[in-house]
Amino acid sequence: MAVKIRLKRMGAKKSPFYRVVVADSRYPRDGRFIEEIGTYNPMVEPAAVNIDAEKAQKWLKNGAQPTDTVKVLLKKSGITE
Repeated sequence: MAVKIRLKRMGAKKSPFYRVVVADSRYPRDGRFIEEIGTYNPMVEPAAVNIDAEKAQKWLKNGAQPTDTVKVLLKKSGITE
């Protein structure tokens, strides 16, 4: 089972809001997930990123692979280098 840390799109049309979730890579983007670890709102200036560092570190240590976008968000949050 390949576990990924990725974004789940929420919000209305033309005003996206994302949840940072841990999900099996076989599940659809907005489908089932294992755990929610944070949020990301690109519509405010500057973009609001709230990620639970403990949960993110736990999943990264267990082998979860972040997507490219989530990798950048984790760096901005100071969770990874």
